[in-house]
Amino acid sequence: SERELGFRLIYDVCHNIAKIETHEVDGTEKQVCVHRKGATRAFPPGHPLTPAHYRKIGQPVLIPGDMGRYSFVSLGQQASMLESFGSSCHGAGRIMSRHKAKKAGRGRDLLEEMRKMGVVVQARGMRTVAEEMPHAYKDVSTVVDVMHKAGISKKVAKLVPVGVIKG
Repeated sequence: SERELGFRLIYDVCHNIAKIETHEVDGTEKQVCVHRKGATRAFPPGHPLTPAHYRKIGQPVLIPGDMGRYSFVSLGQQASMLESFGSSCHGAGRIMSRHKAKKAGRGRDLLEEMRKMGVVVQARGMRTVAEEMPHAYKDVSTVVDVMHKAGISKKVAKLVPVGVIKG
């Protein structure tokens, strides 16, 4: 448990969900089912569905990057309600299929590559490491910058990985 490990959970969020919510559609408030696949809630400050602890600042938006680069913490902003049903991206997406990434990893010392990047990897098997290598993903900073400039979510922290656990 987090207590046994000496950690304190700050925030947890789903990124593949369907929720019944009220949103403005064509100028009218309507109850709709918002299906977020690879996306997460990004409600602005003051929104009643933003967790009470974060209501003054906006809903935290966790945007993971790949194993070797960085991830971001953002806060939901008002434009998300107008542009994306209170949603933001959850990552940047792949540029290479899992199959191609595994093929590209053959014959390489992937754990050593990650170690040279300053990242320790603990994995059950090398296949999962190969399919999740940084070269398989777009650079998440580009996507986060778009969300920030559009007013959907506001960047507040850039996180650099030091360890990765792959099951």
